[in-house]
Amino acid sequence: MPCTAKETLKSAKCNRNLCKNTHFYGKISNFALYLLGKKDNFHEMSCILNIDTSTDACSVAVSQDGACIFHKEQLEGHNHAERLGSFVDEALSFTDNHAIPFDAVAVSCGPGSYTGLRIGVSMAKGVCYGRDLRLISIPTLELLCVPVLLSEELEDDALLCPMIDARRMEVYSAIYDRALREVRGTQADVVDGLTYKEWLDQHPVYFFGNGAAKCMETINHPNAHLLSGKKPLAKYMFPLAEKRIALGQYEDVAYFTPFYLKDFVAKTPKKLL
Repeated sequence: MPCTAKETLKSAKCNRNLCKNTHFYGKISNFALYLLGKKDNFHEMSCILNIDTSTDACSVAVSQDGACIFHKEQLEGHNHAERLGSFVDEALSFTDNHAIPFDAVAVSCGPGSYTGLRIGVSMAKGVCYGRDLRLISIPTLELLCVPVLLSEELEDDALLCPMIDARRMEVYSAIYDRALREVRGTQADVVDGLTYKEWLDQHPVYFFGNGAAKCMETINHPNAHLLSGKKPLAKYMFPLAEKRIALGQYEDVAYFTPFYLKDFVAKTPKKLL
């Protein structure tokens, strides 16, 4: 939804209280600078259409000059194909009405829901073709870390372990430090008591995402901490997208495919009696 002046001011005040123990304390727009290890502005911020459909949530956001100026989201449900089109239409109408030209489209690229990823990437590529825009891919697990970094006070040596549910005791996960440097790459983990012990024995590790809660009893370690309510949403995507713009990291629109991690397995429908 478009942000009013009052909401923007309120958001700016809240941002001053975010991440008190990090380099980017002060403004969310400084997040990309922090990830790049720079303290000064490196370029004029871009206008980006951000799309995420990697989990049950469906969300779209528009960012300009390091701020979210429009967002729409549905947090639960499996009707991404229906919702995403209307959300994107509203975002495009909003920018067109305000004469704001887009520079790029950023999309969450996985891992996550096979169908959701296909819907999101297809929409992102369609907008790129239609408006001659560049495509940016954002790993879903990296995106999932952003609301944690922007709302939690973490120890200097803390590690982040975002988890996406892959059914039963399996999750898609990775491990990052507080600068979003990859400590362990993305894997499909069948979680047991030893899966993360190597890192838990040395660091506080924060687990979050829709696959985390079911694993905590199995992990059972004093350094393991559960953070609830964290979702990979489009409104958190733009600092990561701006970082990739600064580094010139774009995808080939014609050949880009999502990062499924595992092959899709079709389920046999139950026989009706």
